[in-house]
Amino acid sequence: MSASRPNRPSSGSAWGGPLRLVLRLLVMGIGLGVIAGTTLKLLAPRLGSGGNNDAPRLLPQAAPSLQQLRSGLSLGRFEQRVELTELSRKWAQLAAQHRDLQASGFLLVLDDGRFAQLQPEKPLPAASSIKTPVLLAALEELDAGRLKWNDPLVLTKEVAGGGAGWMASRPLGTRFPFWEAATEMIRVSDNSATNLLIKRLGGRSRLNTRFQAMGLSATVIRNWLPDLDGTNTTSSRDLARAIALVDTGEKLSPRARDLFREVMGKSRTNTLLPLGLLMGLGGDSADPDSDLLAYGVTVLNKTGDIGIAYADGGLIELPNGQRAVAAFMVRGPFNDQRSTDLIRAMAAEVSRTLIGNGRGGQAGGTRQN
Repeated sequence: MSASRPNRPSSGSAWGGPLRLVLRLLVMGIGLGVIAGTTLKLLAPRLGSGGNNDAPRLLPQAAPSLQQLRSGLSLGRFEQRVELTELSRKWAQLAAQHRDLQASGFLLVLDDGRFAQLQPEKPLPAASSIKTPVLLAALEELDAGRLKWNDPLVLTKEVAGGGAGWMASRPLGTRFPFWEAATEMIRVSDNSATNLLIKRLGGRSRLNTRFQAMGLSATVIRNWLPDLDGTNTTSSRDLARAIALVDTGEKLSPRARDLFREVMGKSRTNTLLPLGLLMGLGGDSADPDSDLLAYGVTVLNKTGDIGIAYADGGLIELPNGQRAVAAFMVRGPFNDQRSTDLIRAMAAEVSRTLIGNGRGGQAGGTRQN
């Protein structure tokens, strides 16, 4: 008899066991993954909410930091809350000393709503102070993409204006970039630059409609600048509001707001509001802007002067970090020094009220005439 051979497993049966094992492990892995994922999903809200005060939070902390960045310092509001009645009374007393002068004044602390007023909504000749709301309207167009920072503005006979500025001395047809016209309108109060912007913004009627929409009810452009007859009007409240609309973030994007502040900071004339504030602190200087810095005060302002009327409106950054908007207007006899003295006197009362004695009443220099 021949010896019997042992049964040899076929190749299929030889691989069957390992394959089944692999499949089982694979199925078990998938199942465990599903269970673990579901468990973490259910536990995530509890882990994120910090239910256990002793346990460390497992979620990243980026969101609170972002919220803090968004909140930051308050921009304030253009809202009258508490009247500084003593300051309002002092303004009225100062104005009453000159019955033949028409005076107007307005102050608002944007951070807390304190305000003072003297016929704040009375329309008076704007002179060059109307250039502040014109700048605001121009930067709104820049924000909307309807105007570019370097768009050319062409000098024509219609817009060439006399008086302040240098652009009218250039040949007709000269092209000025928008940024230059906007800057020179404030820096040296160039009247031709202002007229260029008024025309580019659609003309006087369209601008007046925009001013009304901004809540500047007394601000009206009736003639090209220099408007020596004083037909263009505004009010002290309107001038303050035009500046506040920017600084409180109600108008303009952050980049356009920076341009507004940059241009306003280039104004060369500082003999009304800035000098008056300095005088209220016990100083008197030919360069009040620089001397005010020693008291922690910065002023971004724009004046107006046509002889029969004077005006000045600006943003005041106070030593305590608060910001105020203030504007003063006076109409009187031609080139009467009492008009400018009255504006400075009212501004001096502002610094005495909001800032106090400054550096113990030390003078900030000697004014040179």
